[in-house]
Amino acid sequence: MPNTLEGKTAIVTGVSGDGQVGQAVAKALADDGAQLMICSRTQSKVEARAAELRDAGAKVISQVGSLTDEDTVKRIVDETISHYGQLDIVVNLAGGLTRYKPLVETTLEDWRAEVDNNLLSAFLMSRTVFPHLQAGGGGVIVNFARAGQAQPNMVAYNCAKAGIEALTRTLALEGRDLGIRANAIAPGLVDTASNIAAMKPKDMKHWTKREDIAETVAFLVSPHASGITGQTIAVTHI
Repeated sequence: MPNTLEGKTAIVTGVSGDGQVGQAVAKALADDGAQLMICSRTQSKVEARAAELRDAGAKVISQVGSLTDEDTVKRIVDETISHYGQLDIVVNLAGGLTRYKPLVETTLEDWRAEVDNNLLSAFLMSRTVFPHLQAGGGGVIVNFARAGQAQPNMVAYNCAKAGIEALTRTLALEGRDLGIRANAIAPGLVDTASNIAAMKPKDMKHWTKREDIAETVAFLVSPHASGITGQTIAVTHI
């Protein structure tokens, strides 16, 4: 779907390491013509991704900061609109599993960190961009849930991702008459560089490819998906 996003501006959060999902998503949107704001907690990583995209001919700016902080989220959104003059698409990709332990060993700090990184960050960004998307005549938000059932030893992550699905449905309902669509992607085990390094798999035929996730995002934010909202789309290889 080349150039289906020409003239659109997108914020993509969680664009950090080489070989990660954020890199693939940002590239797919840029390839379809979007101009980008990408952000991450790590300056060196997000700047490296921005440089790659610019080298490929994309229009991209970047910001660093924690998306669990209201002021940081506002700064990122304001900078995007100041630079491009508009905002059309938001991909809330920041987050991930960082606390893996049994329920009884999960501390309050563990809980807050995992829920904040995965759910609060998406809430703050969505709440901040909503009036801007409305003012521009509409837009699209894509969140990231998880595929399959809850797993043991990740109670905070499980609950945060369940919250993402509820957040997505609520955004879709409140955005229905404003021209704002919201959907979530629920990936399976993804072939990220970090997952491969950590798990050292011998067989990856059932792993989800980063590029498949990226192309699903590109579809959901495009005019071709204008009738899809409030849905959680599983992207897995069964």
